[in-house]
Amino acid sequence: MANKNILLIEPGYKNKYPPLGLMKIAQYHGPRGKQDHVRFIKGEDRSVLGTAWDRIYITTLFSFEFSRISTSIDFALYVANGQADKVFVGGIAASLMHDVFLSEPRWRGVRFIKGLLGEPPAISLKLDDFSEELYSDDRTGRAIEDLIPDYSILDQIPYQYPVRDAYFAYASRGCIRKCSFCGVPKLEGDQRDTESIAGIVRGVDELYGPKKDLTLMDNNVVASARFKDIMAEIRDLGFTPGAKLRRGRVAVQRRVDFNQGVDARILCKDRMYLKELSTICIRPLRIAFDHLGLKAPYETAIRYAHEFGLTELSNYMLYNFHDSPRDLFERMRLNVALNEELGIRIWSFPMRYQPTNLPDRSHIGEKWTRYQLRSMQLILQATHGVVSGNPSFFKRAFGESGEEFESLLLLPHHFIFNRDWYEHLSGRAEFEEYTREFAKVTNSERADLLLMLSSCDPRYFSRLIHQSKHTHIQKILRYYVPLAKEKEAEIWQTQRNSEPLAADVPDDERVEDAGLSEEDSTPVKTSRNPKRQYQMVFA
Repeated sequence: MANKNILLIEPGYKNKYPPLGLMKIAQYHGPRGKQDHVRFIKGEDRSVLGTAWDRIYITTLFSFEFSRISTSIDFALYVANGQADKVFVGGIAASLMHDVFLSEPRWRGVRFIKGLLGEPPAISLKLDDFSEELYSDDRTGRAIEDLIPDYSILDQIPYQYPVRDAYFAYASRGCIRKCSFCGVPKLEGDQRDTESIAGIVRGVDELYGPKKDLTLMDNNVVASARFKDIMAEIRDLGFTPGAKLRRGRVAVQRRVDFNQGVDARILCKDRMYLKELSTICIRPLRIAFDHLGLKAPYETAIRYAHEFGLTELSNYMLYNFHDSPRDLFERMRLNVALNEELGIRIWSFPMRYQPTNLPDRSHIGEKWTRYQLRSMQLILQATHGVVSGNPSFFKRAFGESGEEFESLLLLPHHFIFNRDWYEHLSGRAEFEEYTREFAKVTNSERADLLLMLSSCDPRYFSRLIHQSKHTHIQKILRYYVPLAKEKEAEIWQTQRNSEPLAADVPDDERVEDAGLSEEDSTPVKTSRNPKRQYQMVFA
């Protein structure tokens, strides 16, 4: 039954890692599997319209990409000439929002797969043997989840993933934690160990040649009872400090990246964990710092890391959950203090919390407002999503105190977006005038101003001026009216050569998604309407 036409689709969003799930499906169907013809596309590539496809697989990543995912599903149905039984959709969003996908009338008949493809193929894919569906008799074969990823499909698309030249593997699945903000318990369940990393590396080497890096996507590797064995296995594979891979005359530096981060609450219990991690070429060491209550274990973990020579660190900072802006500021400022004291480099990546079943970025935490979230987004756009531990960088981007940070979040958005223009160039007089007027606004009036600015679209801010009874607010509101597009373009052209605020962090060390390309969080209209969503499940 070989020579079938199999289409793999990844929606047209930007993402850091290649679709591991689709790569494994490609291995199942490809020349070393069922010997089918496999085609991989990203987005809606109309060149596939001239082929009769026997099956179409679509991956999904973040649930807030529901709009782009919907476009890909609609496109797949069009490609399949309306034959919904040929279309299979899986991955993170399809798992976390399973009922939402199933409830869409226009997708009736599409197979939405929940969770991992960890059983024999016909069972995982819910194939009906009675209907004699393609490969429905494969009820004892090796699980697709356990196959070596097919790297060759990545050459079929022009899109370049920032992380590409790496072995992608798991040493463990699931997590011991049950954090309410996290999708991992629903996706992967309790923590358990997986197959040997060495087997995956050897398989990739044999089929596709050696890769430079080792990217491990465990959710909480330090919680594994086999932690020391995992570290030993990594060392045995040659990923030790200073390790290089020779390619012809050039030797390239190798690295290990636990891209989901490690758990400070475990690291702080025993120096052994950081001692073991220091024996592999880990760069950077990623540690989560999700709320201020983790300050003590987080700081201890950082000091242990420094003790064992781990000086390049990165951390995830969840915000817009139960935290406040000042909570986030204190966590960011702690890294600045640790950098100065220990002489290390900690790059922080604030990650905006979104419920794992929400099809957009519209969630507003109890201690945040819509306006503050948009302001934070603009600041992070200027820094490319990175919070540097450099004191001067941090002061310029986020202020010197929690109060000053809150004032920055309350600035008119064109002041934030065009900071050089208003602080140092021709807009300085207007900025100083605003600062004098803002100083007259009382704390209670600032709270009212923030609520007003969060109540409507910026296009209608001019209407707010006459709605407030406070003279100070009426005077300050005029600065919030958005600039005309022509004026904005003129300012941008003038300040484009100014010193950039962005931190110099390689793309392959950045986080998967910080929402920096999104505009206002406008809910996506549907028929019914990371903890981080980083895991690659049929993704």
